[in-house]
Amino acid sequence: MHEAIPTVGRAARLSPSGLQVLVCAWMTTVVIGAGIVQAQAPQGAIVGWGSQVVGVDLSSGFTAVAGGGNHSLALKADGSIVGWGDNSYGQTDVPAPNSGFVAVAAGESHSLGLKGDGSITVWGCGEIRQYCDTLWTCSPYCAGPYPEPPSPNTGFVAVAAGGSRSLGLKADGFIVPWGHGQTGVPALNTGFVAVAAGGYHNLGLKADGSIVAWGDNYVGQTNVPAPNTGFVGVAAGGNHSLGLKADGSIVGWGDNSVGQTNVPAPNTEFVAVAAGKGYSLGLKADGSVVGWGNNNYGQTAVPAPNTAFAAVAAGGSHSLGLKTDGSIVAWGANSSGQANVLAPNADFAAVAAGGYHGLGLKADGSIVGWGYNGYGQINVPVPNTGFIAVATGGGHSLGLKADGSIVSWGCEGFNYGQCNVPARDRDFVAIAAGYNHSLGLREDGSIAAWGSNGAGESSVPFPNTRFVAVAAGGNYSLGLKTDGSIAAWGCGEIQEYCIPNWFCLPYCVGSYPEPPSPNIGFVAIAAGDYHSSLGLKADGSIVAWGSADSGQTDAPAPNADFIAIAAGYDHNLGLKTDGSIVAWGCGDPYDFGQCNVPAPNTGFVAVAAGGDHSLGIRRVTGDADGDGDVDWADFASVADDMLGPSIDPQSLGWRFFDVDADSDVDLHDLAAWHNAFTGD
Repeated sequence: MHEAIPTVGRAARLSPSGLQVLVCAWMTTVVIGAGIVQAQAPQGAIVGWGSQVVGVDLSSGFTAVAGGGNHSLALKADGSIVGWGDNSYGQTDVPAPNSGFVAVAAGESHSLGLKGDGSITVWGCGEIRQYCDTLWTCSPYCAGPYPEPPSPNTGFVAVAAGGSRSLGLKADGFIVPWGHGQTGVPALNTGFVAVAAGGYHNLGLKADGSIVAWGDNYVGQTNVPAPNTGFVGVAAGGNHSLGLKADGSIVGWGDNSVGQTNVPAPNTEFVAVAAGKGYSLGLKADGSVVGWGNNNYGQTAVPAPNTAFAAVAAGGSHSLGLKTDGSIVAWGANSSGQANVLAPNADFAAVAAGGYHGLGLKADGSIVGWGYNGYGQINVPVPNTGFIAVATGGGHSLGLKADGSIVSWGCEGFNYGQCNVPARDRDFVAIAAGYNHSLGLREDGSIAAWGSNGAGESSVPFPNTRFVAVAAGGNYSLGLKTDGSIAAWGCGEIQEYCIPNWFCLPYCVGSYPEPPSPNIGFVAIAAGDYHSSLGLKADGSIVAWGSADSGQTDAPAPNADFIAIAAGYDHNLGLKTDGSIVAWGCGDPYDFGQCNVPAPNTGFVAVAAGGDHSLGIRRVTGDADGDGDVDWADFASVADDMLGPSIDPQSLGWRFFDVDADSDVDLHDLAAWHNAFTGD
């Protein structure tokens, strides 16, 4: 369910001190310088990775922004990079160590980070291709990882990212291109001070104020208008180009089919430019932003108040603005969450990940939804209050209320009855959502099932009693019994019967397999899509069974100390007692970054696995009691642990008080904790 990704551009800013690295965006200028989680006591911020990740808190601390095809990047003052939006190819998974960066750039499906030592770090996909079957159905896939910059990877002062290629600017004014397409640099490759990469063309700004353009020119995007002098910034969009003059005016050329090169009057006092796919942005000296060109997604409609902007960036069809206070504003297309700014990203008590959407349960009993909404699966019905658990299916959602009732939504135009909660709906204690079916656990230990039943996934086996937990997979279901055994029903493997050049029909190969013997001692269950199941034992070990085409049944060693589990389409997650997450599966061609747990891999208290993405709730360091703030109650709860190296490793609270992460609690942590103190 990944859309074709368009092409775009970037931004440069002129300051009184000269040309500086302030902001970059995809194809841009850089100027020198399926589970259920019930609400628990712990609260914290949601961390998302893989495809369709949740938006991040972009409220402060940022110094630069970059917009890619359907993803966004932001550079923090501490030298780290935050990514959000489409992560189908790992383009938001910043490699460790995520530190020391001074500039960012975002391409179609890859990303670049420039380090302070002059080296460039790359991640994401190098080239997107299309696989088409005999039915003329085409799906994008990654032809390979993004290549490293040519050796030596040193001495770079700026970066730019185009569709499937990159440009690096050396301190001596030399441009180094690599990647796919339009990588040839014209003769006299010297004297450059800025670079920009568009859809299929490139721009280089010379120290003498002239612009050199090369690459595709079928709509004149490389024909720099005369006089080619006095330029201080450049930006390259899908098929058009922009140049910023020293007098504050903007010159545009190339494709103008939607007015993207028609700079609005008055064409004066501009200090930065950015170019997207068919639209343009200009930053004024007074901190306001002007947009023109294609506005079909609202990408040129700057949100109010249109003031105090310090930098701008343009993505495929979304825009980013960096404010002087370090906050980020996003607007325009949001098909993959690339414009999601969830602030405050806090107070979440539970999280669930569906096929292409996510739900977060707040401590106040409300639900927040994000991601794909083609079936209304993130439109939480009113009143959005009183919820204690959430579950996400392929295209529908469930919420469990404190009164034992279940609320369902989604299913718009794709209804197998999975939203039709049984009439007797006031005694449920747990819920689960499969691809097209739903499960509810009743107080009496019985399971209610509704929705699709083509593979028997809604036919609860006899006796339907003594269940304590439920899990729903693609076409199968699991139930955990009071004696620690697991019951499984539905289909174990779906295959397709295809009539050549006509159509394909899915069919079930066999019943879902029982868990391996001995089927005892289980305390938790998780069901994936069409692949594997997980069972968590009381001793902290994980048992996995079912299909293993992506390595999803290979629980990593050491298989111990697990306290929670989650299963996605082709990957699994396990939460450890130390607050770290272990991920496995994700074999080719199903690796979308969902197994790349972001650093630091600590402090997690809950996990959820979606189709091709993962979510975790991370508790605030120092919040020992998990109430969402750092106050004197936390100090009291861990005071006995302030014993330096002799700390009890089994203590419940110490690891959230170990602010400096050296595995002990001492006066160094107290000093750091004092700085994080928030009060009630």
